[in-house]
Amino acid sequence: MNSPVQSHAVSAQLTNQTGAASDAREAIVTLHNVCKTYDSGSKALIEGNLNIRRGDFLFITGPSGSGKSTLLKMLYGDEKASSGQVIVDGVDVSELKGDRLAELRRRIGIVFQDYKLIPKRTVAENIAFVLWAQGFSRQEIERRLQPALKMVGLPHKANSFPEELSGGEQQRVSLARAIVNTPPLLLADEPTGNLDADNSWQVIKILKKLNAIGITIVITSHDEELIRQSQQPVVQLCNGRLYVPTTYR
Repeated sequence: MNSPVQSHAVSAQLTNQTGAASDAREAIVTLHNVCKTYDSGSKALIEGNLNIRRGDFLFITGPSGSGKSTLLKMLYGDEKASSGQVIVDGVDVSELKGDRLAELRRRIGIVFQDYKLIPKRTVAENIAFVLWAQGFSRQEIERRLQPALKMVGLPHKANSFPEELSGGEQQRVSLARAIVNTPPLLLADEPTGNLDADNSWQVIKILKKLNAIGITIVITSHDEELIRQSQQPVVQLCNGRLYVPTTYR
């Protein structure tokens, strides 16, 4: 991993890119009386209310199948709420389609449990692909690539392919890909679900570094020990109900 000096320099560069030095603490995510009912009739969410402020680091936990992934999908528009409002970065997600939804997603970093890397592209190409798809110039891609690689401790793996990496390294690549365009919000869906304890904690430490430079982190997990060690606020989802600390209501 990086030395403290390297980490400080990378953090400074990413902070400048995100504009994260702002003290703004308005809500970046708001759920207002949100209900989500599946086609089968089962309810993933019943009148959910939640306010996540800019710069927060929040765990969402609950039993397997409780709807944690569905909740995150509603935040980036992959699932629609059955009723209520889902506001992300000042926009009602339910009203977005096509280009407007794509524009919102460019402001959200997303990390999945199964990495979703492109097998025949190198680490650097996997990370740069996000920027290339958004029309960034080659010069800007190069400027952003190295800080992202350094942040996750993988500059020496830039030319490796996913199959040459461990599971922990692949997840760190997916983290770099998620933050290379410096989004204000990062959603991580069970990012440690396929990792051992040591690699899981490495991922959490990277997420904490990202949070320290101003990126809002929302992470789903059912790993109770990891959540306790992380010492971050927790929202519980059980039987369709969100159990929310007072400060998030």
